[in-house]
Amino acid sequence: MAAPDRDGELRRTFPALPPGPAASEDFAGTWWGNAWVTALEEGALDAARLARGKAYAERGHVDAITVTPGLVLAYVQGSRPRPYRVQVRLRTLDDAGWERFLDAAVERPGHIAALLDKELPHSLAECGVPLLPGPGDLAPQCSCPDSGHPCKHAAALCYQTARLLDADPFVLLLLRGRGERELLDALSRLNAARAARAAQDRGPAPLPGVRAGAALAERTLPPLPAPLPAPPHPEQPPAYPAAPGGPDPFALDQLATDAAARAHALLTTGRDPIGGLTLWRDAVRLAAARPGSGLTAGTRALYASLAKAAGRDTAELARAVAAWRQGGPDGLDVLEEAWDPPAGRFDRARPLLLAADLPAFRPWRNRLTHPRGHVQLRLGRTGLWYAYESEPGRDDWWPRGTPDLDPVGALTGLGGTGDL
Repeated sequence: MAAPDRDGELRRTFPALPPGPAASEDFAGTWWGNAWVTALEEGALDAARLARGKAYAERGHVDAITVTPGLVLAYVQGSRPRPYRVQVRLRTLDDAGWERFLDAAVERPGHIAALLDKELPHSLAECGVPLLPGPGDLAPQCSCPDSGHPCKHAAALCYQTARLLDADPFVLLLLRGRGERELLDALSRLNAARAARAAQDRGPAPLPGVRAGAALAERTLPPLPAPLPAPPHPEQPPAYPAAPGGPDPFALDQLATDAAARAHALLTTGRDPIGGLTLWRDAVRLAAARPGSGLTAGTRALYASLAKAAGRDTAELARAVAAWRQGGPDGLDVLEEAWDPPAGRFDRARPLLLAADLPAFRPWRNRLTHPRGHVQLRLGRTGLWYAYESEPGRDDWWPRGTPDLDPVGALTGLGGTGDL
């Protein structure tokens, strides 16, 4: 998962590429990009999965791509709502291989110039070091249940990676184990050493210099460049490894994703959408954002941590999460606050319920309770009715259903009128 603020010399994150051009014989635009595609296609076991993967890539199903030595990682949207985590591994070069590559690169001045121009010369790629992968060198892995080699999601990531290589061959070099800055520094040192040996053979040359007065003279600095435009959507965080005794990687992923969404909203609108929430409300919001409805072991641990931080117990948090999922912050207000509504909508609710062949609900403040004590309607301050259920006589109310402007509509899904 992508997090551009964590990028460094050995980690680069690329935003999701736009949908590609219509299907053509050559997916990539450069010879080295097409060499990558050839390695993928010649090592694949199923042409149909490749075709599906290419279609996924062309339609923009591949999210932001993170490249580190020996690994390409991204999330790919498949047929299910939750995207799949896909990675493709490639063996890195050892130190001896890099020495051969650097020696070959400084042999011709044009090699370094070509790399700076984001070009990969044939002569440099064929210097005896396996820069480009061959059939079977790409090792895909996907969280989907498909056991194909590769599955369509991994194929989509490989096709999109070819487009990254088109734009910058240093992505290929990073995959093989070295970052752009490290390589350029090494090439600069080797080139300087070769130039120094050549100069020594020619004899000393006059040293260039600048007069102190010219160096210290006042000068007007150019204006700073305009800030970069905000990305169209928040990026995905990286995949956090699980470690014995360490934090839950899924919880870290959830917090990082939430922070990225808040930062993107602040960058694009100038406002933090949840900056005014109390500690308790923010804990409820975070717990409600956890996918799924059941209390798994991981969910119980998360609820316990959030409840303890907010000074509440796990049962209170679970009930508050149900209210938040029912109606957001307004739903939580309805759960936690009873208030006296003005005459009007509240007074008209009881006749509407009677007209729907329901018994006379007992009023108390903003609440109407079924005479059997198992169903309750609560009026929110925005005019919506919220349904609650409880075991008869226990006064243990839990939010149920979907809020509605119509009190009878809010009871939809809690059973037929005969059951109520």
